[in-house]
Amino acid sequence: MRGLGRRHLGADGVREPAMTSPTARRAAPARTARAGRGATAGAIRAAAALAAATGLALVAGCSTGGTGARDEGPAHTDPVGHAAAPSPTPSTVPLPSRQRVNPVKLVMGDPKVSEEVKKGLKPCMTNGYPVDASYGKLTGTAATDVLVNVLTCDSVGVGSYVYREEKGRYENVFQDEEQPVYAQIDRGDLVVTQKVYERGDSVTYPSSEDVITYRWSASANRFTEQDRTHNDYSNAVGGEKTPTADN
Repeated sequence: MRGLGRRHLGADGVREPAMTSPTARRAAPARTARAGRGATAGAIRAAAALAAATGLALVAGCSTGGTGARDEGPAHTDPVGHAAAPSPTPSTVPLPSRQRVNPVKLVMGDPKVSEEVKKGLKPCMTNGYPVDASYGKLTGTAATDVLVNVLTCDSVGVGSYVYREEKGRYENVFQDEEQPVYAQIDRGDLVVTQKVYERGDSVTYPSSEDVITYRWSASANRFTEQDRTHNDYSNAVGGEKTPTADN
């Protein structure tokens, strides 16, 4: 650094080192060149050190916590992070392993099912028995509940039943045989749709429908009605009817 300082002062004409002989004067350019090379090497080393420090600062900045994209739950891809995984929503919680039931056997062996429904439950020509079975959480127990819809071969619902497993046996905890009827599981609720026909209506085009939502009550140990919606169907082109909500 002293060599760099002398070169700078000499160039400005402030402090020129004394030279008493031609030999010394001839040696000055060599010393100046060596000083220049030393200054250049020092500058390179300083620049390299600065770049390394900048890189370390950037790495440190990237590895610290924050509220950016890495906090978006499933989108987290940093293998070093230790953020806790998000809690699964009810729609993503997997159902426990279960053995699928035979819905036909379940209905036929149920003493609560009417004889009319049992007599009408016969296999269709091509697709077997007209029975739909759904599995889900309806009654709040650890076991999976079973929802069974019995239809005719013309796809008209004649009965909807909910079975809850208890000690390896299935108990009928809900049934609706007000025809035509069809039930579904919707986010833990039981939604029952009943078609309403008036004189002159075809099976395909009812005049209206009632949509009833049930929810399991642990205190009452049964399903209780939570909501009811009535839809009237208006005539449309081609004889079809379009629903108009009437709450």
